Amino acid sequence: MFNITLFSQIIKKIDLSIFKKLVKEKQTDKGCKGFDSWTHLFSMLFCHFAKSTSVREISNGLRSATGNLNHLGMARAPSKSSISYQNKGRDWDLFRDICYSLLGSLVHHCPN
Repeated sequence: MFNITLFSQIIKKIDLSIFKKLVKEKQTDKGCKGFDSWTHLFSMLFCHFAKSTSVREISNGLRSATGNLNHLGMARAPSKSSISYQNKGRDWDLFRDICYSLLGSLVHHCPN
């Protein structure tokens, strides 16, 4: 039996071509070493869905789901320090634009 979680369904709704275009346009992966924008987005979405209150909870939660991360485009769970560093340094505009893009693509599924 194949089990699809709500989290993976939402991740799959994100258009990767738009995401990659925005990453290239905003140069958010410039100089990154292993912790790219996709991993950052994935980590922050996990934070909200798991109701995590610390980077330790995010890191440990993702580490406990290691087998499932590969299917969603993430090689390995990020460390606490990587999450913290990227939260301070990466431009949040990328995530805002991805959110608006996702809302725009889902709006036709809602009844008027």
